[in-house]
Amino acid sequence: MPVTKEMKKRYEEDAIPALKEKFGYKNIHEIPKLVKVVVNMGMGEAIQNVKVLDSAVAELTKISGQKPIVNRAKKSIATYKLRKGMPIGTNVTLRREKMYDFLQKLMCIVLPRIRDFRGVNDKSFDGRGNYSLGLKEQILFPEIKYDDVETVKGMDITIVTTAKTDEEAKVLLKELGMPFKK
Repeated sequence: MPVTKEMKKRYEEDAIPALKEKFGYKNIHEIPKLVKVVVNMGMGEAIQNVKVLDSAVAELTKISGQKPIVNRAKKSIATYKLRKGMPIGTNVTLRREKMYDFLQKLMCIVLPRIRDFRGVNDKSFDGRGNYSLGLKEQILFPEIKYDDVETVKGMDITIVTTAKTDEEAKVLLKELGMPFKK
């Protein structure tokens, strides 16, 4: 896929015709499309050091272009010294243009920067057409300066689609340029 094409254009010009041809959709509303992208950073060490969570919020804001929400513990767990209401993570939900911009950056810049990258796992679908992947380092994103990072944090990225099956979602993401393993 050409990198220069924007993700939304790529969906309209490449993915829609390919999905129509492969699955034989009669109605345009049957064609799967992207709904949202959820980026989550779980911060277990925020129990001891709240400043770690502040840096995670700042970094996720730079990465996504949108301010994330802070997730709090739903119940107390004594073995982890966790109390109900303590901050334990952060996440952001991207929709529309920010979603397409984030996916463009993820597929064209971030994933190729992973050492020994051979493609993402094609078995990470949930059975309902949604795809999840995890990154071990936030420093793969070009907005994050390596010198400013206190601790390396991972993140989970979930791509939610309207596809009814995993096969439809895989074809959709492949047409958008997701580099699956061969």
